[in-house]
Amino acid sequence: MKLKHFLLIGILTLGSFVNAQEVKKNAIEVTGVAEMEIEPDQIIFSIGIKADNKNDLADNEKKLFETLKNAGVKNEDIKFKSMYQNIYSKTAKFTKNYQFTAGSKSNLSKIFEDLNQKWVSSLNISEVKNTKIADFRKTVKINALKAAKEKADYLLESMGKKAGSPLEIVEIEDYTSDMIMPAAYKGRASNVQLEMADAPVDYSFDNIENIKLKYSIKARYEIL
Repeated sequence: MKLKHFLLIGILTLGSFVNAQEVKKNAIEVTGVAEMEIEPDQIIFSIGIKADNKNDLADNEKKLFETLKNAGVKNEDIKFKSMYQNIYSKTAKFTKNYQFTAGSKSNLSKIFEDLNQKWVSSLNISEVKNTKIADFRKTVKINALKAAKEKADYLLESMGKKAGSPLEIVEIEDYTSDMIMPAAYKGRASNVQLEMADAPVDYSFDNIENIKLKYSIKARYEIL
């Protein structure tokens, strides 16, 4: 009985192996690629303010909120990040760091111009975003899978065959650029005090590079 049992297992295993070999032999593997450029609708800034004492720091904090409000930034889009006190410094003993989000309706040029103040220690672009980027990522991935199927179809058509059901689908993330800076701002990402250019600089959303998405999907299809 044991011998028959082992023989049966061996036959089943051999049959599975043969089937696996047949699937591999009668399949085509292709890679589909899709790309998309998205206009950003949000910029996340990091900003630091400084003062010699707590009272001045509080005043500068009020100036910061007022300046951002006048530029179209809402209070709920301003987040406190950290505070630091340097007891050994003769000047700027107190510093406070914030992060704020500027939407497409915000006046970026006004933000840069109005924050060119001695009490501003730093102003950096942390991230460029699109609020619907998750939906765009799905679209690009779907397009990549469609491209893979289309490639399999025309390759097999040249041999008088056609693609059947997908046997395997593997997602490959190639490239996502969501850390794009405005072209006019490159090289000036970090500074103690912003220096105004001799000529007016356009810091508007129109001058920001698009976010680039690129995805690849590797798929294996049955050959019919």
